Amino acid sequence: MNILITGCNGQLGNEMQLLEKENPQHTYFNTDVEELDITDQQAIEQFVDANEIDGIVNCAAYTAVDKAEDNEALCQKLNAEAPAYLAHAIDRRGGWMIQISTDYVFDGTNHIPYTEDEETCPNSVYGKTKLVGELNVQKLCRHAMIIRTAWLYSTFGNNFVKTMIRLGKEKPQLGVIFDQIGTPTYARDLARIIMVAVNKGIEPGIYHFSNEGVISWYDFTKAIHRLAGITTCHVSPLHTSEYPTPAARPHYSVLDKTKIKQTYGVEIPYWEESLKECVDILIK
Repeated sequence: MNILITGCNGQLGNEMQLLEKENPQHTYFNTDVEELDITDQQAIEQFVDANEIDGIVNCAAYTAVDKAEDNEALCQKLNAEAPAYLAHAIDRRGGWMIQISTDYVFDGTNHIPYTEDEETCPNSVYGKTKLVGELNVQKLCRHAMIIRTAWLYSTFGNNFVKTMIRLGKEKPQLGVIFDQIGTPTYARDLARIIMVAVNKGIEPGIYHFSNEGVISWYDFTKAIHRLAGITTCHVSPLHTSEYPTPAARPHYSVLDKTKIKQTYGVEIPYWEESLKECVDILIK
C-alpha cells in the first residue's frame, strides 16, 4: 500500500518512521507542514491522487493544550478541519484513515476507565477541537479508525518524561500534581499497534489505547527519576489547585483498552516496562 503519514516530525510520527523499516512491504510518504500543508484541502487532494495513496495515518495536531485556549482558530484548523480534508480525500479513493485523538474528549470526572461508547464532554479548546476532528473523520471516511490516547511520551520531541529528567538534574526539588490520575503511553507502543491495524486491516470505529496500569503525575515523576538514576531531586506532591493552568485538565484519564486488545489480538505492555525502555534509550 501507499501510506501517507502526516506530522512525521512529531513524537508519534518519528516512531512511525522507525517501524516503517520493519514493514517494508508498504511505501510511506512521511510529511510534515513543509511537505504537505494539511490545512489546504486542494493540496491534500492533489497529493493523495498524485501519489495514489491507499491509507492515511494522521499524526499531526495542535497539542499545546494551554496555548490552545488563546489560539482557538488555529487549533480548530489543525484538529478539526484538517482531519476532515484528509478523510474526504482518502474516501474518494476508497481508502482508509487512522485519526489519533485524545482522552481530553472527556472531562475526567469518571472513576472507572472510560470505554469508547462513553458520552464525550470536553472542557478545553483542545479537547473540543479534537472531538470535532473525530466526528468529521467518521462522517467523511467510511473506513476510519479513531485511536484515543493519553499522556504520550517518546524519545523524540518535547514531553513530560524528558522534561522531568532535565529538571531532576537541574533542580534540588520539584512539585508535581498528585491528584490527576491516568496512564502514560509510550509513542513507540502506539506506533506498533497502528502497524498491527494497518497490516491486519482497518476495522472502522473508535478505540482506546495507552499502556496498562494507573498512576498519578507525581508517581510517574518518581518512577522516571528512579529509572534515570536521579537521586538529588526531592519531588513533592501538589494539588491541582496549587498549580493552575489556562486549560482544565481531566482529573481521571484512564482508558479501557478491551476493544483494541480483542479486535487485534494484542497484549499491551505495563507502563513501567515501556518507560524503562524509553529512559534507557534517552540515557544512552
